Amino acid sequence: MIPETTGPAAVIVLAAGAGTRMKSRTPKILHEIGGRSMVGHALLAARSINPGRLALVVRHERDLVARHLKELDPEALIVDQDDVPGTGRAVEVAVQALDAQEKLAGTVVVTYGDVPLLTGSLLADLVATHEREANAVTVLTALLDDATGYGRILRGDDSSVTGIREHKDATETERLIREVNSGIYAFDADVLRDALVHITTDNSQGEKYLTDVLGLARQSGGRVAAVVTEDRWQVEGANDRVQLSALGAELNRRTVEAWMRAGVTVVDPATTWIDSAVALDEDVRILPNTQLHGATTVARDAVVGPDTTLTDVSIGERTKVTRTHGSGAVIGADAAVGPFTYLRPGTVLGDTGKIGAFYETKNVTIGRGSKLSHLGYAGDAEIGEDTNIGCGNITANYDGEKKHRTVIGSGVRTGSNTVFVAPVTVGDGAYSGAGAVIRKDVPAGALVLSVAAQRNAEGWVVANRPGSRSAELAQAATSDSSHTPASTEEDQR
Repeated sequence: MIPETTGPAAVIVLAAGAGTRMKSRTPKILHEIGGRSMVGHALLAARSINPGRLALVVRHERDLVARHLKELDPEALIVDQDDVPGTGRAVEVAVQALDAQEKLAGTVVVTYGDVPLLTGSLLADLVATHEREANAVTVLTALLDDATGYGRILRGDDSSVTGIREHKDATETERLIREVNSGIYAFDADVLRDALVHITTDNSQGEKYLTDVLGLARQSGGRVAAVVTEDRWQVEGANDRVQLSALGAELNRRTVEAWMRAGVTVVDPATTWIDSAVALDEDVRILPNTQLHGATTVARDAVVGPDTTLTDVSIGERTKVTRTHGSGAVIGADAAVGPFTYLRPGTVLGDTGKIGAFYETKNVTIGRGSKLSHLGYAGDAEIGEDTNIGCGNITANYDGEKKHRTVIGSGVRTGSNTVFVAPVTVGDGAYSGAGAVIRKDVPAGALVLSVAAQRNAEGWVVANRPGSRSAELAQAATSDSSHTPASTEEDQR
């Protein structure tokens, strides 16, 4: 019987840094790209290789970071770094915490909370190479066209890694090396544990450096090797807003390209933004200047855009959503939304329904085939099937203290500028006249009117707005009518 394939013994994610160059009250690793925090991306990559255990080392804004991490991964072990600085010490406290549960044996991967484009497949390659070659340490490296500022990887004749030379300490020949250290490693647990004990803070920075493990491993006869990637973005971190923006743009480029290869038409990739958790079916069409955020889903043959921003919105098959801003809404199949429509949370539009131009909806369920075509507001309401809501209709749902519901049945037809003063119910098949103000329940099949006699106050403009253009025109019109020849008795006949 073939044993089940498992991942490394543990993954340690370093998430303790202050990130001062970000100049933000938000901890660096909690900044988002692609709708997910940087550390959220890092955790997904770590979990994807199925580690036996996962530990995260925290320090700066400890409680805020730990709370976010527990929301993302409740099973992860949160470890506090003490006052001893350095990546070596961060890993050391994580190993001690993991050993306290059960002594580590096997492969331990160390990565970071600010490398959001790192993929699980690259981490899996690192682990596979490390275990296949029985290395003491395997470092993930990258090939850069310009390696200025990075630590260079030094290799021996057998291609093993003999050292890492920091840029400031490198010779002119060494600075020509394009292979650089990513800081991401796979360690043998015993090698790592023993080496960490011997690392000191006897250096210019007064820190325990994780890179010192490589030299100690070689001194003990262990082999140090490397896995090389030419995809520098996978090992790129974000230390400031400029780097964060660059990583976000690259992540989006990859996300959009992946959806196009999966059968989605994106008319203008440069102006289209799609979060990591968005799900799209084949033959979806995305028009320019569209942003799809959160857990938005779009079904087959739907068209979204242009100029549309949706967050946590579900869109049915063959539906068209145009120039719309929406969140927390559900739109059925063969429906139409927009243009210039605002969908607020709780909006549910049934199949073949319509929410048209300059409409706002909130916490409203709209039945199959019903239409709210233009210039209105529907909130805290339930609308049945095949109902047509006229132009300028609103639900007056707030009395100054509480929200109330409006219930409108199926097959209802409402005239322009109807106001529903909630709480109120309109029965199936009812009609309303233009300008109706509905304060009482309307029986099924009834016509509701709000009729008052029209009164014309003749001469009001000339008397009350003297000198205005309106008064001049009114006076001229009145004067012209006074010169009209009187009708004869024969004309009247």
